[in-house]
Amino acid sequence: MDRICSAIFVIVCGLTASPLFAQVKTWPQFRGAGGQGIVSNVSLPTEWSEKEGIVWKTEIPGFGHSSPVHDGKTCWLTTASSDGKILGVVSVNLADGKLDKNITIFEPNTVEEIHHDNSYASPTPVLKGGRLYVHYGTDGTACIDCESGRIVWRNNDFPVEHQGGPGSSPVIFEDMLILTLDGAQQQRVVALDIQDGTVRWERTRSAPQRPNPITHRAFSTPLLFEVDGQMQLISPGADQCHAYNPATGEELWHVRYIGFSTVPCPAAVGNTAVFCTGYFQPELWAVKLDGHGDVTKTHRAWKFRGPIPDIPSPMIIDDLVVIISNKGVATGIDLETGKRKWVLRVGGNFSTSPLYANGLLYLCSEEGVTKIIDPHMKKPRIVKANRLNGSIKASLAVVGSDLLIRTDTALYRIGKSK
Repeated sequence: MDRICSAIFVIVCGLTASPLFAQVKTWPQFRGAGGQGIVSNVSLPTEWSEKEGIVWKTEIPGFGHSSPVHDGKTCWLTTASSDGKILGVVSVNLADGKLDKNITIFEPNTVEEIHHDNSYASPTPVLKGGRLYVHYGTDGTACIDCESGRIVWRNNDFPVEHQGGPGSSPVIFEDMLILTLDGAQQQRVVALDIQDGTVRWERTRSAPQRPNPITHRAFSTPLLFEVDGQMQLISPGADQCHAYNPATGEELWHVRYIGFSTVPCPAAVGNTAVFCTGYFQPELWAVKLDGHGDVTKTHRAWKFRGPIPDIPSPMIIDDLVVIISNKGVATGIDLETGKRKWVLRVGGNFSTSPLYANGLLYLCSEEGVTKIIDPHMKKPRIVKANRLNGSIKASLAVVGSDLLIRTDTALYRIGKSK
């Protein structure tokens, strides 16, 4: 009788491994389906090394910092040659780790010099409806049919003077691919039709810029978030953060600050968004999302100064904002008040954005070490530390209850040790 009840329970839950936990079926964009790096009721591995916990490891041709995306069967990564003269994408079979497709998308005639910490393939692609949408900043945007590998369309109409290389990943809203193009000479957000790559709308940043073009650049990926039935595209730029109506490009609100070369993606919950302001004196701002026009003085809830990240994105976990600085200082901040609740020196250097699952926070360092902490503790500590060969600058992805980790040379599927 007990065996029959157990079988019925498994069937009802739709799970074959553990009925207590869900499985992540797709990871379509940077930081997952919600764009915030949070997965619910998923129990992920906590121990691995080069000798244990590896389902498979695949050497990836080329070089790039873009994060893995997948549809449950196939993982896609953008790559580039070290000199930036070949820009492409590879696919990996998630079941066995075998390389499938290796497609060249662009071969630029001229190559912009990039920052030594960047790559020519840093923006993460987006998956939707059997198509992959890739973006290489000034070198162009393209759509690939996933099954055949055929290039459906290319768009090279939006050159950007990055002064450091590309960084902003595209996002999809309904039938539009939205690009963030904050260069030294021009700052704009553009929506392309996903069917043919034609322009649906274009919006120039509205707040004034400082005289020096170097302070005009930004590299942040926007966040799509719904507030009272209205979708907002929350988009940090240099010296300003905007919210746009993603359907039309209409500006809903903006705030002004002093900061540029902004990289971290925003995070949001309820009626509040948090974002980093960028160089040279970075701050973390919390802004209420129900304003209109310039809401700098009326809707900023608080600002926090301290070890603010230049690259990793903030994360909101319940009533806690968590950040990890480039130099490895993790901080927990009260979402309501902006007051610091705890600080932990994790150690290492960080470019990746955090991942949160089943009560644990995963932080991957450039040294190849993933530190796992429990952010809910009054005084958090490192629960586990797991090292892989190589450097990690791509953010994590989840497939099923496994991790996908991209290093500078390989892609790993990490599962629980038997």
